[in-house]
Amino acid sequence: MKYILLSFLIGLMFNVSAQIDFLYQNNLSFSYSETIESYKMLDSLYANARLVEIGKSDIGRPIHLFIVSEAGDFSPESLHSKGKAILLINNGIHPGEPCGIDASLKFAEDLLSSEKKLLKNTAVCIIPFYNIGGGLNRSCCSRAMQNGPQEYGFRGNAQNRDLNRDFIKCDSENAKAFTKIYHQWNPEVFVDCHTTNGSDFQYGMSIIATQKDKLNKRVSDYLNNKMLPFLYKDMASKKMEIIPYVYNVDKSPDNGIQDYLETPRYSTGYTTLFNSIGFVTEALKYKKYSERVEQTYAFLHSSITWMNENSSEIIATKQLADADVKQQKTFVISWERDTITHQIIDFKGYEVEEVESAFGKNAKKTIYNHDKPFIKKIKYFNKFNPDIIVEKPIAYIVPQAYKYVVERLRLNQIEMVEIKNDTSITAEVYYIKDYETVKTPYEGHYLHYDLEVIKKIAPIDYYKGDFIVYTNQASNRYIVEALEPQGVDSYFAWNFFDGILQQKEWFSPFSFEDEAIKLLNDDSKLKVEFQNKMKSDENFAKSQWEQLFFIYQRSPYYEKTHNRYPVARLIKW
Repeated sequence: MKYILLSFLIGLMFNVSAQIDFLYQNNLSFSYSETIESYKMLDSLYANARLVEIGKSDIGRPIHLFIVSEAGDFSPESLHSKGKAILLINNGIHPGEPCGIDASLKFAEDLLSSEKKLLKNTAVCIIPFYNIGGGLNRSCCSRAMQNGPQEYGFRGNAQNRDLNRDFIKCDSENAKAFTKIYHQWNPEVFVDCHTTNGSDFQYGMSIIATQKDKLNKRVSDYLNNKMLPFLYKDMASKKMEIIPYVYNVDKSPDNGIQDYLETPRYSTGYTTLFNSIGFVTEALKYKKYSERVEQTYAFLHSSITWMNENSSEIIATKQLADADVKQQKTFVISWERDTITHQIIDFKGYEVEEVESAFGKNAKKTIYNHDKPFIKKIKYFNKFNPDIIVEKPIAYIVPQAYKYVVERLRLNQIEMVEIKNDTSITAEVYYIKDYETVKTPYEGHYLHYDLEVIKKIAPIDYYKGDFIVYTNQASNRYIVEALEPQGVDSYFAWNFFDGILQQKEWFSPFSFEDEAIKLLNDDSKLKVEFQNKMKSDENFAKSQWEQLFFIYQRSPYYEKTHNRYPVARLIKW
């Protein structure tokens, strides 16, 4: 690729767009170093462009942000005060899906040269290359059967993490840099550029728009009634029709597709917590690479066109949503798909056929027959219903001992009040009654799910330096979904509080038995409960250990903090 880079840099001084076109039209994609050098050149050529470093990646290379604005104003505070709508674009989170990397570079150059009018009411921020570790791990073949480019990066980052599972848990340095960028710029619209390897169909691109039911209603109505219809229509006018992400109900789209529920581990699930409209572009890997780049470019162009023409409305919608969230009383922290409610949409696909497989006995393989294209009406299941709803407390109380949680709250610009003196606060606490855990590691964690909790009111000791997090903030959705243990992507789910799940103190049967008898004789309620257990549970009636442990758990000797979730809920003063 060195000769390509040399030619590219020479030509860049005269016609940036032509050099970009040359690469992707010849089934080539920019490497990490070529991408950054290209943006540096644009920075040097245009006064309206600036490339800045914001944090480091896990592999030690800097995360860059490229900013394009009409008057060379690169201050987010200033741009917001001028009524500019902000578009944030992320590229290369999966470097094996590089179409956004190349499309965004072309998009940036065009905004600076031939499309300046689109910056009248907007500013654009581009993360040129997010997963740098994966980008440096280039090859031809990590995405099996992808139709170009000749070389591309790898999905895992330098720690072999999928960065599109890391947004709320924020393990990687990459995610920490993204969080800084996101809150610094507070964008109205966020686009994460991908390539899909799922079903085959006639469209060159599908999109994941932020799932409508979990968006603030104002933002949801605006997105689904105004912005999305324009994007679908505008892309069709460019002869680049798009379709909702083809997430099949079963093997074939013929039987319907369903919305993909992006929880806060995902980029758009995370940005939704702060009322940004989010899109994941999914160019289809079976199409030519040049087509995928052009489709991605076209979607970015359509998005900025809408934003530029409707900046005041989209800004006001987000501001009203932020005000709503400050006052919102209840929050949904878990959703379930409605399997009945659906829309009927047109779908352009290919006949799905089953043919004999060369592998396995009597096995079949699925093929999409390109000689048999069709347009069919199919079901689109795009409604989710609340599963778990919680009422927010006045505040959450977070012990300083959980520094990784405190760090993430700070990183997300959550306002916290530090407790000045040791004190006891009567608050609502959860006890973890039951939960499930995945059997194998998932993104470096053993993720918890299906929690059952018991609520209790109790006086809890807190210490100077612990934190009170009031729920009167525009970031309440993040606060609640991160700190409520039953949240799908809560910090409990991601193992930040696992220490409470292990009992620390025990007893010796030989020394405790006499005390157990005394406890039963002194507590008639405990004695009745014990006797009922003896009658109803045959195994219990045979086991010395279980009987003693039953009494121990209900005695003053049993540790109060076992299974007690350490983040308390302040529900009254």
